[in-house]
Amino acid sequence: MNIGIIGLGLMGGSIAKALKKYNIAKKVYGYAHNEKTKKEIIALNLVDDLLNIEELKEKSDVIILAIPVDSIIKMMPLLEGISKNTTIIDMGSTKEIITKNIPASIRENFVAAHPMTGNEKNGPSAAMHDLYEGKTIVFCDLEKNSNTHVNKAFKIFQAIGMRIILMDAKEHDVHACFMSHLPHLISFSLANTVMSKEDPKSIIALAAGGFKDMSRIAKSSPDMWTDIFRQNKENLLESIDMFELHMEKVKQMIKNDEYDDVKDWMIKANTLHEIL
Repeated sequence: MNIGIIGLGLMGGSIAKALKKYNIAKKVYGYAHNEKTKKEIIALNLVDDLLNIEELKEKSDVIILAIPVDSIIKMMPLLEGISKNTTIIDMGSTKEIITKNIPASIRENFVAAHPMTGNEKNGPSAAMHDLYEGKTIVFCDLEKNSNTHVNKAFKIFQAIGMRIILMDAKEHDVHACFMSHLPHLISFSLANTVMSKEDPKSIIALAAGGFKDMSRIAKSSPDMWTDIFRQNKENLLESIDMFELHMEKVKQMIKNDEYDDVKDWMIKANTLHEIL
């Protein structure tokens, strides 16, 4: 089958590399609107050809949307009129608002998915051939898709080494908030806290593994994460409230010199890694 990818940054570019690595697609097509990005995609040989949207719709058996979550919604009207046999797969980090905005005419075609992988890098040069291997992909609300499109989506992601989980879109957004969205927000907050207190020379001299590990994802795209925070606003606010309760709890324990309680609090946190 021919597969078209809209958005060839870290996620889309890595899909393109994986499709070629495993010989899954007859042709891999791409779409990008930025001229500088187009030149980079061509130089990296990520796709067989760059097409405009209409050409991509006509030539692709599968269209993968590897673009920010707000852009996915804006793209939907442009995809109306595709063949009933063309599968559309989005890879957005939120799912409920996206699924609610899918036009009725392409609802059966449109498979809502979220690959649980990524890093803080972006752009075509960030693409990796093994980004998806051994990782999980969540598919949501598949009862609204025809089996033809579900089977194509499963075939692609299983072939590149992913584990499949099925989930309701609303449930997905709750879990994704705690596993991904809140950690990103905390990382941005930590980076801003340190930058407001420490001078650059001290940061360079003293920042070690712990800080680097926790602040790494604060290098992620502000444009992309603004969209995600907007789309998952209610779940994010609830998770922030819960996090603040835990911070207040440990703050009071330290304030009151209750270090046995602090130790017990940390031991409880250690049990997370019995699961992970």
